[in-house]
Amino acid sequence: VLLGVSCDPAAKHDKFVAKYGLPFMLLADEDKTIVNAYGVWGRKKFMGREHDGIYRVTFLINPKGKIQKIWPKVKPEEHAAEVLEEL
Repeated sequence: VLLGVSCDPAAKHDKFVAKYGLPFMLLADEDKTIVNAYGVWGRKKFMGREHDGIYRVTFLINPKGKIQKIWPKVKPEEHAAEVLEEL
């Protein structure tokens, strides 16, 4: 199962999925329960400014629910191939 998580509302996710034709579900974590539990919410720098946001991280979770691998600071352009190699 492949899931994406964002703090955006579900309606925004629906538009994003439709626009990019994503073949997986996006979870709306508006109260930040999931991102805080996984430690992926915090201060970020972008174009010289700091703000709170989600770190771009991938977790590979095995069928028993254990984290098998973590990819921090993911680059979307090349990341799918990295994950597929691990599977």
